Amino acid sequence: MPRPYHGGNERSHHDHPPPATTAASGAAQDALPASVAIFAGLSASLVAIGLARFAYTPLIPPLIEAHWFGASDVVYLGAANFAGYFAGALSGRRLGARFSNRTMLRLMMALAALSFAACAVPVSLAWYFGWRLLSGFAGAVVMVLVAQTILPTVAPARRGLASGAIFMGIGAGIVASGTLVPLLLGSGLAAAWLGLAAVSALLTVLTWRAWPAHAHVPPAGDGEQRMPASVRLLYAAYAAVAVGLLGAAVFLVDYVARGLARGTGAGAVYWIVYGAGALSGPLLYGLVADRIGFGRALRLGLVLSGAAALLLAFVPHPAALGAASVLLGAFTPGVVTLMIGRLHELLPGDTHAQHAAWGHSTTMFALCQALAGYAFSFLFAHSGGRHHVVFVASALALGAALLLEAASATRR
Repeated sequence: MPRPYHGGNERSHHDHPPPATTAASGAAQDALPASVAIFAGLSASLVAIGLARFAYTPLIPPLIEAHWFGASDVVYLGAANFAGYFAGALSGRRLGARFSNRTMLRLMMALAALSFAACAVPVSLAWYFGWRLLSGFAGAVVMVLVAQTILPTVAPARRGLASGAIFMGIGAGIVASGTLVPLLLGSGLAAAWLGLAAVSALLTVLTWRAWPAHAHVPPAGDGEQRMPASVRLLYAAYAAVAVGLLGAAVFLVDYVARGLARGTGAGAVYWIVYGAGALSGPLLYGLVADRIGFGRALRLGLVLSGAAALLLAFVPHPAALGAASVLLGAFTPGVVTLMIGRLHELLPGDTHAQHAAWGHSTTMFALCQALAGYAFSFLFAHSGGRHHVVFVASALALGAALLLEAASATRR
């Protein structure tokens, strides 16, 4: 018979130490303030997710113009990152349980840095595909492990803020993709890849000793059958969010540049605005969640993001486009902060179940994101290149996520 959530797990210091005990012992043994670990988390999300995924977008035109790859090849290579992300989401918890979170987070940052350096040499399509696959894998392992490693070192009342700070790295990567990459490209395509590798390697070295050494890692595969209906509904909501956010992330620049005939320069401006929202979103949503709770903050974010998707679809005024870009950018990494906190609300005190639930959530998100990428491309092509159809589909997915989260809130 499955064990209840609030049974002996919380009272066994050896098997499942509660967050407060873990924090105290970790602080005593590591002698490092929580802010140092938070900086490590921010750096990891910046390198393995922010740069490893989003820096590829502004590199696509130079890859084609330099005749490294054809137009169809670069789309194929972009999909490799999603495939790697899915594989990493499936295996992240198991790797953390076997080798420790600290070891895996270090290795994944180093792997992301190495993938940038490897892409500076266009050996072959298969070579590039493999390294893009590995970069996606690294990003997912970081996503699965980073918050669960750091948040136990933070006081419960500050975890929304801390989680937001960790995932600010995703937004920083988006901003860097619109600013740093064009500067690096002035020295050539290979130099751009090597510059990204150097930044990633520097952050990896700076944070090498900053990770908490004694984060408890529940063994993968245990606890999944004990999830209540509220958590399973939240899985579905997060999967719908993956679909809803992909539309703007993929089509925003093209919509402004070609759909509205405002040129690639204007498209780049809105991408930077989107990145600015992503940079501030996790922290702002974390602050809001600390005040009103993660469930309410998540529902607020879904309402704002659904409205933003409809703005993109029907109101092409510059002010509306700017507001929509900021709102969708903010929620893209902000929803990670909110989901982790929401799972902690639904599974209070059960670190074991929280790990399992977050691993499942990330896997669902990765799978639906990969499928949505192909589905949206199909929808766009068969609608005659009408961007508003994609944005309406995004709004519907975010609306579905809101209904699922509301249903989750009523279940116990």
